Amino acid sequence: MENQGETQQPHLVLSHKLFLLTHPDVQDIEKVRLKEEVLTTIKSDDMVPLYETLVAESLLEKDQSLLDLMRAKNEDELKKLDEKIADAEENLGESEVREAHLAKSLFYIRIGDKDKALEQLKVTEGKTVAVGQRMDLVFYTLQLAFFYMDFDLISKSIDKAKNLFEEGGDWERKNRLKVYEGLYCMSSRNFKKAADLFLDSISTFTTYELFPYDTFIFYTVLTSIISLDRVSLKQKVVDAPEILTVIGKIPYLSEFLNSLYDCQYKSFFSAFAGLTEQIKLDRYLHPHFRYYMREVRTVVYSQFLESYKSVTIEAMAKAFGVTVDFIDLELSRFIAAGKLHCKIDKVAGVLETNRPDAKNALYQATIKQGDFLLNRIQKLSRVIDL
Repeated sequence: MENQGETQQPHLVLSHKLFLLTHPDVQDIEKVRLKEEVLTTIKSDDMVPLYETLVAESLLEKDQSLLDLMRAKNEDELKKLDEKIADAEENLGESEVREAHLAKSLFYIRIGDKDKALEQLKVTEGKTVAVGQRMDLVFYTLQLAFFYMDFDLISKSIDKAKNLFEEGGDWERKNRLKVYEGLYCMSSRNFKKAADLFLDSISTFTTYELFPYDTFIFYTVLTSIISLDRVSLKQKVVDAPEILTVIGKIPYLSEFLNSLYDCQYKSFFSAFAGLTEQIKLDRYLHPHFRYYMREVRTVVYSQFLESYKSVTIEAMAKAFGVTVDFIDLELSRFIAAGKLHCKIDKVAGVLETNRPDAKNALYQATIKQGDFLLNRIQKLSRVIDL
């Protein structure tokens, strides 16, 4: 792929600003600044389709003279690109024809015309032979899909990229695809797979067009905390040199991770409160905010109760720096949902753990499957007898 350096793809920066522009928790004065920045980007790239969409959604005011100017520029540039393609097809080789078609694809991507961009990328693919260059076209498609959060297109593009790698492909592109897939998994609430893919890519991260390295570490730590056991968390995250070099730059993240591992629950809750704003204002994590909050609390409560056969509610509340009523309400919800294996003795003010025995659970599962199999055999024997 063309060298993009260590900068985020401008349209993905724009997509985050558009997300914040419609976010209810962002202050009005901040939205005024965001609106100006969005309009500046639209003007610089002549993004007519996006401008029309934002005007229709009442996020921007319509300026007919600006719209006419951008349309005229686009028509002029499109005419030049078509002339370039015609010239390449008549006078130049296959490589130049491909480059001319690619330039037209990038033009449609730049102005934010999704349908025409996808159509032109398919045309460009038909002119492309090398696996690496075809992979680059998939990456362009993925960037476009992440801009619009088109999960169906993202899923199909990732599958397409994997099929291409069976034909060949270099390790650099394979490692970049892991980050794209990890972001897709995180955005579709598959945190376990996202954590595995991110951790595999830590030492080889080059996908700066999606997000900066700090953001990548932020996502890696957040997904790992609710996906890994304590031993794996220590080996792959807490002691990972790549994470240690960056984690201090991200507010609250180091305290969030280390206080969980060191069982400093009061500090953990304090750091967790600080991180919630970042999670809520993240375009990819925002839809899963409530789910993630529940999962983190399940992990931390389970870790605390792991050490006890029984413990007073007051002692647990003190450890977490919250009130007894808060802990009582929290635990009752998680117990009812089957997330925690304990029961509350309200009279004595005590929590009693009843962790399921793994062997016993396996035995019960085997008995259940055996009964199911016997029932199937009996039904089958009746059919045969008939």
